[in-house]
Amino acid sequence: MPIYVALFWSVALAGIDKKHSTPRRFLAKFMLFPLIIFVSHLLYFAPYPSIYPYFDVVLQYASLMSFPIYYIYFRLLTVDEKFSIQAHARYLIIPLAISVVYLIGVLLTPKIEFRTWIYNQDAFPESPNILFLRIMRLIIRTVFLIQVVVTVTCNYLLIRRYSDKAEQFYSDLQDGKYNNALMLNRSIILMSIAAFIFALLGRDYLMEQTTIIIIGWTVFSVMLFIIGYMGITQKSINPTYELETDNTAWNDELNPLSDSQKIILKKLLKEFEEKKVFLNSQLNILDVVKAVGTNRTYISTIINQQYNQNFCAFVNSYRMEELERIIHENHHVSNEVLAEICGFGSLISLRRAVYAKTGLSVSKWKKQL
Repeated sequence: MPIYVALFWSVALAGIDKKHSTPRRFLAKFMLFPLIIFVSHLLYFAPYPSIYPYFDVVLQYASLMSFPIYYIYFRLLTVDEKFSIQAHARYLIIPLAISVVYLIGVLLTPKIEFRTWIYNQDAFPESPNILFLRIMRLIIRTVFLIQVVVTVTCNYLLIRRYSDKAEQFYSDLQDGKYNNALMLNRSIILMSIAAFIFALLGRDYLMEQTTIIIIGWTVFSVMLFIIGYMGITQKSINPTYELETDNTAWNDELNPLSDSQKIILKKLLKEFEEKKVFLNSQLNILDVVKAVGTNRTYISTIINQQYNQNFCAFVNSYRMEELERIIHENHHVSNEVLAEICGFGSLISLRRAVYAKTGLSVSKWKKQL
């Protein structure tokens, strides 16, 4: 089951390169590592003792690479435009080095000793080669635990740091704000805990406990599915690399609008009040920039300065006005239809926008109106 889930998302997330975001395509590559891990576990527990030894080093490498790859995925969501060896090799060097040393130890160990030791950890206690492999396995587990703590912590810090920037770019962050990213991080925590418990129980114990393996692999399958599902909808939390840069933006938000700013504001209001661009559920700030004919930073500054709102809140304020107008005209319109025609794009987004403004559910707010 986890093999199928990982394979499914590795294909589904990849999609067409030109159509899908860089983080999403990179998450597809991440799914290949759980795929390798669970194929290796399947070969071990099935068991296929004649085949698994060839996968053991690959399994250790995939295990060590999973968390650095997942951290790079979060960097692509927040701070990095694209993956590059030059920028991200530092996160991959240690797993690669440890795996190479372990591979050397395996190659230097007599085949019969290695194959026996894999399925019996107490075999050949006097063998220096086996002792070396035991030490390397301990190092691999220790590094794995360190990776878990560091990755989860750093991911959380990236989410908190760049969540506000996302709301200055997208108009539909109410559809989860950065909750998807938090769920992505929490899912990997649960997977890590499960993996650590399995490591503590040991393979010899698990080999006799089929029920525990089934329960554990079910947990892994669910977590992998959640990661894939959240990842396929998760937007870049910091999309600034998609924007044109301008160093001449107004930085003093306490000053009144200048004449040039007032002209831009007038064009901005025309787009929203007359053309109703907010009805586009996929609207982002670049769409408004092109329509107004100015700079992204100017638009953000004017909205912040004049309305004390970010772009997302500004757009949703117009959607809420449209929503209220339609409800007054015909309160029998379903919530799903309201979400579509008012620009929210989804019922979840509509519910969150209503609650953010009123503190009420949609049904209670409609009754109040």
